[in-house]
Amino acid sequence: MKDIMDLHTHTIASGHAYNTLYEMAKSASEKGLALFGSTDHAPKMPGTCHEFYFINFKVIPRKLFGINILMGSELNITDYKGSVDLRKGLLERLDYGIASLHEPCFKSGTVSQNTSAYVGATENPCIHIIGHPDDGRFPVDYDTLAAAAAENHTLLEVNSSSLHPLSARQNAEENYKVLLERCRHYKTSIIINSDAHVEADVGNHERAWALIKEMDFPEELIVNSSMERLLPFIPKLEAYL
Repeated sequence: MKDIMDLHTHTIASGHAYNTLYEMAKSASEKGLALFGSTDHAPKMPGTCHEFYFINFKVIPRKLFGINILMGSELNITDYKGSVDLRKGLLERLDYGIASLHEPCFKSGTVSQNTSAYVGATENPCIHIIGHPDDGRFPVDYDTLAAAAAENHTLLEVNSSSLHPLSARQNAEENYKVLLERCRHYKTSIIINSDAHVEADVGNHERAWALIKEMDFPEELIVNSSMERLLPFIPKLEAYL
């Protein structure tokens, strides 16, 4: 299956990544992608940028090195209601938002509480993707999550970085197998992303695709193959095509 996009990446602005925006976009272009998304960590993540960083996206060209550019943020879910760490006015300025659970920003609760956090995030119209919902440190009811994502028209991410043998996220492969089966059941769409923190990893979805192939997951539920499949989930994309 054709894979033309990577929408979960980090630059030096996140504080623990190693390349600039232009270096990351150039790498995406050299690897043949048609769409690159930059999603630096929102302010609650230790070491990341101030919220002012997200105010000034208007100055960034939406085409670099011949490919389309989207500017978003990886937001931190901060409570069991699904709240995130950028205020509404800033969220509305982003091209798109990814919402994720991270240990420095969220205290893991019961399965019900963690699931509620994700479900609440899917209900926020400024959140378009749930990032790496795979970490065993945050146990989740995947049936409920997949159903909520389908109902609220939110993409669930298969994060290739989570499947790295040295990833801190626990039991990601096993958790994805459960989640993908529930996505198949509810016809919930997914997006495959790299979560690259260095330019060498931009577009590196090999581990995710291997799992997708093993699961024989339906191609029609994966948005990576075309802008047309992605557009219904990220409406602002239309302005940059």
